Amino acid sequence: METAEVLEVVRACRAAGIEVWIDGGWCVDALLGRRTREHDDLDVAVTRPEVSRLRECLAVLGYAAESRAGATEWNFVLARSGGGSVDVHVFEFDADGNHIHGIEYPNDSFTGVGVIGGKQVRCISPERMFQFKTAYPPAAKDLLDVRAMSARFGFALPASHRTGT
Repeated sequence: METAEVLEVVRACRAAGIEVWIDGGWCVDALLGRRTREHDDLDVAVTRPEVSRLRECLAVLGYAAESRAGATEWNFVLARSGGGSVDVHVFEFDADGNHIHGIEYPNDSFTGVGVIGGKQVRCISPERMFQFKTAYPPAAKDLLDVRAMSARFGFALPASHRTGT
């Protein structure tokens, strides 16, 4: 997915008043303030009450639900022919900040601010993004992401991410 497509999604959501947070590889790049690698998709986090509006908003841009094994109401993909895809991560907290639905983001995850293509975006916090990226065995792209975040933010590199490509 290219920078222009990411910014198109962000702009459309902002114009519709839908709050989304960039997650995944694009979040890493946003936090670093520069593009570090190719991205197959854009991961976004959105609250449960905003899901139907998000679907409508992205439908205007040509995105539609893509059938994928393991898709749920809280994690699904919207894609457009000839373009990128948006991996949607849905969450909900109660009035006290407790997780009650969807992806179990800690409630302090949504404080990150980054830059994509010169535009400021909301994203997952650096601390949480690093935690998420180091919670599973790394693929080559994850090693790059984690090492770049470690260098930029001073996070201790886990042993699992010190060797390999």
